Amino acid sequence: MNGPAILVRTLSSTNLVDRYANEWQYLSRSDRHSKVACWGVIFDLMVCTPLLRRHVETGVVCFGINHEMRDFVQDRKKNLDLVLCTPGGDRTKDTLVSYAKDCQIELTEREKSLLETLPQLTRAPVGSVLMALEAKACMTAHQRALPRLYDELNSSHLTVHGASDQAIAVAFTMVNVAEDYLSPDLNKKNRITDPQWSRHKQPRDAELAVSKIKQLPRRSKVGDVGYDAIAIVVVDMANDGRPVELFEREPAPQRGDIYNYESMINRLSGIYATRFKDLS
Repeated sequence: MNGPAILVRTLSSTNLVDRYANEWQYLSRSDRHSKVACWGVIFDLMVCTPLLRRHVETGVVCFGINHEMRDFVQDRKKNLDLVLCTPGGDRTKDTLVSYAKDCQIELTEREKSLLETLPQLTRAPVGSVLMALEAKACMTAHQRALPRLYDELNSSHLTVHGASDQAIAVAFTMVNVAEDYLSPDLNKKNRITDPQWSRHKQPRDAELAVSKIKQLPRRSKVGDVGYDAIAIVVVDMANDGRPVELFEREPAPQRGDIYNYESMINRLSGIYATRFKDLS
């Protein structure tokens, strides 16, 4: 699987600049991490799912960004980070490849070669949503952030399935296990002269976040309530310019765990292959 490695590699670059000219790897008000995470999921899913590749090749499936979905039952709405969908209009010139360049996603030569073997997934106005991805992160002040994180994630699957019960709802979550963290909110004018570090009790804080995410409802079939698939990726990120590292020991879900990234991709591939086998 390529997504988590692509994520930490890309987030290692300080490509975000705040109003005080500070350069950051992560800003809570930026959606850079979400874009990179969702891109990696689609990339891996394309590699693993022959039916999806065929649908892309024949023009049946495209993608949309920041698509607003409206719950028909409750009339609530929410913007989803990225969706796979049928085209609802003329395709744009944007592709999965150009989107990677726009997001400054850093790929290895092997990943670039693999990307070139895939059919060209293009962006278009959204018709019917087939898969909706939501990506969230818990980087600091873990315990205080958990109620909002849970509520935002829980509202996503409810909105997706309130709009289309057939759609696949996916959550990608990133949890920080770093003991020290440089928060952009606490380090504006003072970052260079007097940086204020946030200290975490690790791995306890990360474990609390992982446990809370695991409380999200999940579903095994159409008609139930919950996410169709959830991934929890744990990273070690101080946000001070040092490379971000993928943390693969506990509390990160281990291989075979339903929250493990590889398990999520394999599950999505199987669901897509069965749920949309008659799509043409």
